[in-house]
Amino acid sequence: MRAAQAKRGLSADVVDRALAADASRREAIGTFETKRAEQNKLGKLIAGLGKGAQGDERAGLLTQTKALAAEVKEAEATQVAAEQEWREALMSIPNLAAEEAPAGGEDDYVVIETVGTPPEFDFEPRDHVELGRMLGAIDIERGAKVSGSRFYFLTGIGAQLEFALINMAMDQARNSGFTQMVAPSLVKPRAMEGTGFLGQAADDVYRIEGQDLYLVGTSEVPLAAYHSDEILDMSTLPLRYAAFSPCFRKEAGSHGKDTRGIFRVHWFDKVEMFVYTTLEDSYAEHLRLLEWEKEFMDKLELVYRVIDVAAGDLGTSAQRKFDCEAWIASQGRYRELTSTSNCTDYQTRNLDTRGRLADGSIGAVATLNGTLCSTNRPIIALLETHQQADGSVRVPKALQPYLGGLEVIKPVTQ
Repeated sequence: MRAAQAKRGLSADVVDRALAADASRREAIGTFETKRAEQNKLGKLIAGLGKGAQGDERAGLLTQTKALAAEVKEAEATQVAAEQEWREALMSIPNLAAEEAPAGGEDDYVVIETVGTPPEFDFEPRDHVELGRMLGAIDIERGAKVSGSRFYFLTGIGAQLEFALINMAMDQARNSGFTQMVAPSLVKPRAMEGTGFLGQAADDVYRIEGQDLYLVGTSEVPLAAYHSDEILDMSTLPLRYAAFSPCFRKEAGSHGKDTRGIFRVHWFDKVEMFVYTTLEDSYAEHLRLLEWEKEFMDKLELVYRVIDVAAGDLGTSAQRKFDCEAWIASQGRYRELTSTSNCTDYQTRNLDTRGRLADGSIGAVATLNGTLCSTNRPIIALLETHQQADGSVRVPKALQPYLGGLEVIKPVTQ
């Protein structure tokens, strides 16, 4: 655990804190159980006194019982506090990064593969903001007027593109054996905490004041809590779900970043893949999720690369993560469109999801997640990659059936 903390660039002090909290918890449990045993013994002694017992003897025992009851209550409170401190210490320790994950921070990723070559235009390419205006697809000004910065309207063909992308993603997921779902975007604190989103990511989460509910930034959260407090039949694994939901993020740490357009926004819609499987099979399943993401990127005929995310850039619950980054022409660089993470048993331990083996014993269950399609960023990549000199945009062949056979999106204004 100390080595894993160091690999993430984090202090190992939390490990010492957890060990100390565990020692205090064990001591508190022992003290409480001893006091309670004394209380039970004394209660039986009083109950066994005959009618002929001296009044002074009974009164003394009752006084002793009263004092012991106060000690038991105090010991119980100490135990509860020690348990809470221990749990908080454990929750502050992220999942142990995989040995294969690169060490370091955000810029220390490793490129696994690159697919395609960035397009070269014989005209001055436009960015998605200008293309969205010309196509009547994106209205950022009115989005800001109605809701504030980092909000937008998808209009006309923009709205059609969103539905086309969602439907294509859902069809692919269903054909790959996923159960389609529509997940709630509001969850209780336990779901948010259990998935690791109230730790380092807490500042990015919207909380509904007075209702003890949170708006999710990904349907990973409700899907991870879907089987909380359950024992799954291991023979039924893997369980694969693909859920659509709106997603909400404060983007608290991105002040001044990506302020133009709809790349980094407070709200977007997403189709998320989520899997319950065994720890042993989770590593192969992680690669399968990556292949499904690549398949979707290929259908959109995008230029992209796959990176192995460095340990210091992993989320709290992730053991390892791969990102698919598409080429964004106006920025001249690759930007993240999808990601997939193996969370091993981090989330299931927090949410008390376990599995029953054939011999009746109970074992650990792993969870994995992968974005199949978050609608705002694929729209950006589509418009900028497939744009033509007159501002029209070619529609990838796989997407055409979801747009009524449309082959080219033409400008409605210059």
